[in-house]
Amino acid sequence: MNLTELFDVSPAKVAELKARIMRLGIDAGRIEETFLKGGGKGGQKINKTANCVRLYYPLLNIGVRVQRNRRRTINRFLALRELVDRIEMKVSPGTSRRLQEIERIRRRKAKRRERAIKNRRAEHQGGRIS
Repeated sequence: MNLTELFDVSPAKVAELKARIMRLGIDAGRIEETFLKGGGKGGQKINKTANCVRLYYPLLNIGVRVQRNRRRTINRFLALRELVDRIEMKVSPGTSRRLQEIERIRRRKAKRRERAIKNRRAEHQGGRIS
């Protein structure tokens, strides 16, 4: 995959992604990139053009397929970011932002669950006394 091509996103986002790729030691030349015809919402244009991006990193056997936008360049960036996220989850789980976000959501749900159980018990006990 050629990282010197332009993406239609802000240069700061591209620079941050390239820094993550370097930090993780990902060989961008080994990333296989294919473009597929899209499908789903978007009308005739999305079904006729090859704007769906599939990236595959054979060293770790990780692949992603992205078609969130009608523009191929944006889908390329999103697919690369998704691939780097998955590689980071596998290679360096301690620094993975996605795993940290998942853990934060898991703790929030656990706290809500405990609070709901506590409230149900209080309501149940209050109902017997009266």
